[in-house]
Amino acid sequence: MLIVEDNGPLRSAIARRVRAWGSHPLEAGTAHEANALLAASPDLLVVDLHLPDELAFGVIEAAALLWPKPICVAISGRASPEQAFRLAQLGVRALIEKPFSLDQLQQAVETAYREAPPLEVLIAACVGHVPLRKLQERLRSVMVHQALALSNGSRSETARLLAVSRQAIQQMLRGRVTPPRRGDNSDPPSK
Repeated sequence: MLIVEDNGPLRSAIARRVRAWGSHPLEAGTAHEANALLAASPDLLVVDLHLPDELAFGVIEAAALLWPKPICVAISGRASPEQAFRLAQLGVRALIEKPFSLDQLQQAVETAYREAPPLEVLIAACVGHVPLRKLQERLRSVMVHQALALSNGSRSETARLLAVSRQAIQQMLRGRVTPPRRGDNSDPPSK
């Protein structure tokens, strides 16, 4: 887990709560520090939108390139509607307004881990822009690669996460399932 918050006392309070959950958080006070710590592949990113060196969009975009992709929860005392919309576009699972309680943060994190994000709106927005076959290929590719990353490459565990047989995973990996690239609407390259 990575906590990105420029307010030291708040960052420390969040870190203490996270340690009580049994996690060992990394801490950053700037976007620059956070980007350096992304190399540790955190499973969760709690990030303040307004950091001293820049807005956190770059950190969130960099985190979205990781495998496995971390869950992201943003916090802010002054996010504009446009910024909140952009956070949603980047896959941020919750935006918590400051001031907030640590219980509110914990609830948002637990909900993000427990519930899948609603896909209907995103899928509906693809109609007329992405052919159905291409959308299916991209969906399969993202899910397989996320499951492989979460399972450290174990095909049996990947199959369990996706509720399919190990043989189905083998077939997908022999087929055209390649790591997706963010924003790529083209056909995935063949192996």
